[in-house]
Amino acid sequence: MTDRVDRSGLQVDAGLARFVEEQVLPPIAQDAGAFWKGVAGLVAAFAPRNRALLDRRDALQSRIDAWHVGRAGKPIDHAEYESFLREIGYLVPEPGAFTIGTQNVDPEIATMAGPQLVVPVLNARFLLNAANARWGSLYDAWYGTDALDAAPAQGPGYDPVRGAAVIAAGRAFLDRVVPLKAGSWASLKNGETVELAHPAQGLGTTEKGLLFSNNGLRIEVVFDRSTPVGSSDAAGISDIVLEAALTTIVDLEDSVAAVDAQDKVAAYANWLGLIRGDLTETFEKGGSTLRRELAADRTLTSPDGETTRLSGRSLLFVRNVGHLMTNPAILLPDGSEIPEGIMDAVITSAISAQDVRGLTRYGNSREGSIYIVKPKMHGPEECAFTNALFDAVEDLLQLPRNTLKVGVMDEERRTSANLAACIHAVKDRIVFINTGFLDRTGDEIHTSMRAGPMIRKGAIKGSTWIAAYEKRNVAIGLRHGLSGVAQIGKGMWAAPDRMREMMEQKIGHPRTGANTAWVPSPTAATLHAMHYHEVDVFGLRQGMSADDVPGLEQLLAIPLADGVNWSEEEVREELDNNAQGLLGYVVRWIDQGVGCSKVPDIDDVGLMEDRATLRISSQHMANWLLHGVCSQEQVMDSLKRMAAKVDQQNAADPLYEPMAGNWETSLAFRAACDLVFKGVEQPNGYTEPLLHAWRLKKKAA
Repeated sequence: MTDRVDRSGLQVDAGLARFVEEQVLPPIAQDAGAFWKGVAGLVAAFAPRNRALLDRRDALQSRIDAWHVGRAGKPIDHAEYESFLREIGYLVPEPGAFTIGTQNVDPEIATMAGPQLVVPVLNARFLLNAANARWGSLYDAWYGTDALDAAPAQGPGYDPVRGAAVIAAGRAFLDRVVPLKAGSWASLKNGETVELAHPAQGLGTTEKGLLFSNNGLRIEVVFDRSTPVGSSDAAGISDIVLEAALTTIVDLEDSVAAVDAQDKVAAYANWLGLIRGDLTETFEKGGSTLRRELAADRTLTSPDGETTRLSGRSLLFVRNVGHLMTNPAILLPDGSEIPEGIMDAVITSAISAQDVRGLTRYGNSREGSIYIVKPKMHGPEECAFTNALFDAVEDLLQLPRNTLKVGVMDEERRTSANLAACIHAVKDRIVFINTGFLDRTGDEIHTSMRAGPMIRKGAIKGSTWIAAYEKRNVAIGLRHGLSGVAQIGKGMWAAPDRMREMMEQKIGHPRTGANTAWVPSPTAATLHAMHYHEVDVFGLRQGMSADDVPGLEQLLAIPLADGVNWSEEEVREELDNNAQGLLGYVVRWIDQGVGCSKVPDIDDVGLMEDRATLRISSQHMANWLLHGVCSQEQVMDSLKRMAAKVDQQNAADPLYEPMAGNWETSLAFRAACDLVFKGVEQPNGYTEPLLHAWRLKKKAA
């Protein structure tokens, strides 16, 4: 039984109450009694509105389901379909011309272009690695990955052949982005003066070397003859350090398994540690005990002797939970659970208020802003709700209006189709929009679940709507003034061990005009930063037409498999692929509480997986089952065979609990079955309700 305390009629978990009252409120001089009274009033006002928005989602989905069922077997006429969606209010009128009015935005978001990390809040070591990924060693990134087209390192120690290849590639990179007035970086000798072809690129000196700028990003060339690399280098250069992860999203949502007050307090405590600047983590590696903490700032000395502080850390967003889920950490007067997104907004903002008031070791926002990413919003009504909620939180915490900035995840179909109206609903606080293939695909399948069977999962990436979605996002953002004020972002590269492939493909993101994109690791951030040196995003935007927005016909094209008859082998192959990915993720979520990790796919390639990937796999299987492409017996056959494969892939994990043969006792396997066989009835196809229920059973057991 949870120990609870009464706070203005709210039944608050005692541990959460202690955390808030002892660690969050005193530094910002907030009276606990007044705070909880304000929270109770806020929840009383917003919880019913939150529930009404979810009811509205269900009502729209029921109308769409009925429309498709009533036209079963008939081709979809786009004009008729769009007219229907407008009639029921799924599509809303476009707002008139407007420009966002967001102010006080840090340059990492507004005027710089570079990589973005997303990191689970419950893993302190990962949090610190991500926060410290503002600067990354290009030499290390090349030496330790397949990004460099050269023979891999040989032996356990330093391989001078591999090292020479890294150094040569580094010199070639410098020649491209900060060329010398004469000659090449490769021919630079010790003690020679560095004269640039474009002198304005030289910013001055750091504690370790020279600092340069290209396309708004800094590059540090480190000179240190005391190191093995520097001692053998003709110019004494020991490293090239790139400004890499400009921003990091600290995630309380898709990448974590947080189901109760214990989990939420751990999450909030890590966020507080990052904001205060005192988060540390000790861990064992290679037989040694290591300690990780936040990186200190750097100092730049300009040619005229003036010093400037350079942030040593990535600028932090915090991703709150969406509108759907509730959490037992706080019970309302009627006994129901608090909407988790409301709780997140209040507590993460109260923590961040310490930063706004200058009470932290390093500081996060130099502009006095709090950056919150809000996921899984469906359409402008829900964006307007978030705007009003943030107003109320600012009033509760006595913060100036629009201190709380919002990032709108463009990852639900109703948001994509009404993106301009969504931006308008938060136009004075928006700092971020992005495309997310994974959740957007899951919502695509669920919204049109009864329209017919979908094409195979891999083929969806080539669908008509995907190209329109990616292009519309940037074009609409530019049309409404996001350039120079906010981020327009792109999605994740999911394969952290395939950096060469990432380098070949991910340059496409800045070429679209997006000024950030997600990467799976600090190393990937360092490598992806090179793309923003190759592509001047803000210069590119000047030649892009903000009027060139693809129409809704392409965006709303449903990826149906009209007239396709797959062979039994093809059906089995597709089911196996979905089942393996689903089980590999769910077993860690349920049994170990791991919400994001590198999960081997069916070909044993490690992919970064979170709930968004799971949503696609479960919804795709549910769709094929609903339309008779496969039988329940075929699905169960795939689930059982893939359970054995996943068991084998995790055999070296001492904490792993096998699923194969434990069909009734493995809660993870039963959860995976529910995600498929109950997939049609899940709200918007989300996986959270079932995952949370099964994880709570596991924790209770």
